Amino acid sequence: MAVEITSKIVGYRIKQQEQAAPVPELQDESPLTVRIPSRPEGTLEAVSEKISYVGAEGRKKVYLLVSFMPVEGVIGGKRVVIERPVEFFFPSGQLSSEHQWITATMRSLSLAARGGYVTQAVADLRKVAWDKGLVRCGMNRWNKPMFHDSEVAAIAWSIQQILYRRGFLDRDGNQVPVEKLVERYAHRMTHGHAWQPDEETGDAPVEAGAVEPIGEKTTAEKKPKGSGPATVGNCPECRGELIMMDGCPTCYAGCGWSKCG
Repeated sequence: MAVEITSKIVGYRIKQQEQAAPVPELQDESPLTVRIPSRPEGTLEAVSEKISYVGAEGRKKVYLLVSFMPVEGVIGGKRVVIERPVEFFFPSGQLSSEHQWITATMRSLSLAARGGYVTQAVADLRKVAWDKGLVRCGMNRWNKPMFHDSEVAAIAWSIQQILYRRGFLDRDGNQVPVEKLVERYAHRMTHGHAWQPDEETGDAPVEAGAVEPIGEKTTAEKKPKGSGPATVGNCPECRGELIMMDGCPTCYAGCGWSKCG
């Protein structure tokens, strides 16, 4: 805008530029521990999985849904985004009324997920044992069956598998550092697909048709001599110990041989 000068100029002064107010530095807040008050409205990405396991009452198949959502936080003064599980859902009517505990447990896990401590909660469920014998659920990288101390532990192991394949946990069931979670979410946004276990050194892909074990050695390595269920002989296939499973001698070492087929 032009200004007309109508009087004689007798001096001048350079106007100082006004200094902008300093931008306050953002305080660090880990997106792993940000509390989510409730399940947000609208659609969330989810993984649906059929879980099959064999216990004292025979083979059972159930369905489990795990929902994920992006969560913001601040790391090193910068805003970052990761993907977190926020909801565990077990459709009702799948099992008898005595399995109401499964639905109750899923509700508790959902609260733990929104509170930021789902990794510890699932790990604790892996330790639950009962007196009905071992439960067979899932296959390890050698395509051999895995055994768990209870139905709760078997379902918790299956949940860990979902979170591992999604990139939220490592293969041992431990929490992936938040910096890696930031990178994996950015990878998803850039490439249009989720991070895969074989895309980083140290996370080799599992064999086709198999599931990578989390926090498990082979049962032959894990079982101390003289502990665990009573043995009834030796496996004719791998010479491992046999235990009674569903009324049939079954290989405890993990090769899967059973006298009943």
